[in-house]
Amino acid sequence: MNRGLLDAPPSPQAPARGRKRWLRWTVAIVMTIVLVIAGVAVGVYLKLYGNVKHDAVSAEDLGASRPPKVADTAMNVLIVGSDQRDGKNAKYGRRVAGERTDTIMLAHVSSKRDNAMVVSFPRDSLVQLPACRAKAGLTGQQPHLGMINESFNSGGIACTWKTIESLTGIHIDHFVKVDFTGFKSMVDAVGGVEICLPEAVNDKKALLHLAAGRQTVNGEQALGYVRARYSMGDGSDIGRIQRQQMFIASMVKKVMSGQTLTDPAKLFNFLDAGTKAVTTDPDLTPGVMKDLATSLQGLNAGQIRFITTPWHYSLTQPGRVEWVQPQAGKLFQIVSKDESVQGVKGGQTKVSRSKMQIELRNGTYRTGLGTQVAASLEQRGYHITKIGDTARKPNAKTTIFYGPKGETGVPTLTKDLLTSTTRLVAGAQTSRLVLVIGDDWKGTKPIRTDDTEALKGFDATHDTCAAS
Repeated sequence: MNRGLLDAPPSPQAPARGRKRWLRWTVAIVMTIVLVIAGVAVGVYLKLYGNVKHDAVSAEDLGASRPPKVADTAMNVLIVGSDQRDGKNAKYGRRVAGERTDTIMLAHVSSKRDNAMVVSFPRDSLVQLPACRAKAGLTGQQPHLGMINESFNSGGIACTWKTIESLTGIHIDHFVKVDFTGFKSMVDAVGGVEICLPEAVNDKKALLHLAAGRQTVNGEQALGYVRARYSMGDGSDIGRIQRQQMFIASMVKKVMSGQTLTDPAKLFNFLDAGTKAVTTDPDLTPGVMKDLATSLQGLNAGQIRFITTPWHYSLTQPGRVEWVQPQAGKLFQIVSKDESVQGVKGGQTKVSRSKMQIELRNGTYRTGLGTQVAASLEQRGYHITKIGDTARKPNAKTTIFYGPKGETGVPTLTKDLLTSTTRLVAGAQTSRLVLVIGDDWKGTKPIRTDDTEALKGFDATHDTCAAS
């Protein structure tokens, strides 16, 4: 193991625990993105499409006041994850009637077919929900302020579709709904997916036992990796979303690599497992998929970007998330008008926040301060790898410890803190920064309205080991 920035191991600082929920969207995102390469399998296309289930969404369901289609040839696909616990999904936790969406995503494919974007909407987002009509045994929804994932339980996929359109002003063309039964077989079908861990993980609840460093995980291990929450990072749902986005990026790289594309059997097995796990609208026909796939064959992993809607924790309803404006509105406008997110100028000029990994250590006697600081930094796009306590307390000054590999990221972090000092650890072999919170902690600087750094996210070439 490489020497870290600080030798003394931190003692765990337990985050607030809530009911463990599943984030069942990894399969859907990869399957939506894999349309990029599906064109190479035209000979078996109809067979694969026969695996897909369908659910109709009518004009009456979506209402008359839908946002207009601004970019005619761009495509926006709503992606939802179902937590249905019957049938093949019964073994994944406590059986609960009905279905909910733990996380909602939107995949945007540009008009020129030269880039794609996957936008994540945190499941605990507190938003204004629209009216949805009752259908198929569902109660429908009255307009009210509530959590974004309520719409699916009240009015099904049609209500979720209407909710996202009303909140973002983005015209949605199709939807993909997924369960998790095909996830493990998809990972195994491509020969496993590479991940990188800053330290070893032993999580009994997730049945996950992995060593530190770069490694390839099989389907069973991958399932535990995307499920785990409290044993990795800062223990928050946002942290888990970030980790899952990185897993998706790694999986996309594997699927789009020569290892998969040049192996017909491996590619077929992957697509066969994925298509068996999804439900779409009837208009997402084989012809639409084939045409899209053909037009996207030149796309590479560096042109697929993952972004989380700018957010902060609610002050009025603890544990809930509210979207930050005008940053969120700017992101939605970029998608709606099919503009390039690459042209958005952020407030940082050195290393992008989304490329940095931060370890937090609470050097004060203020209980829970590490978790609060983690939330503040995650809102800005940083990845928090761990929260702990310093071996000795109190520490007078807030200090950023860094090694030679992490020096370029220090100005980015210091620019976001109201007070801090820096200290070089010459022998450190990691680019990860360790932020020790001292008694002089005054907080983070307010996010400027023109700070759009969080909108940049990261692309599918992202290497989690590069920042460790």
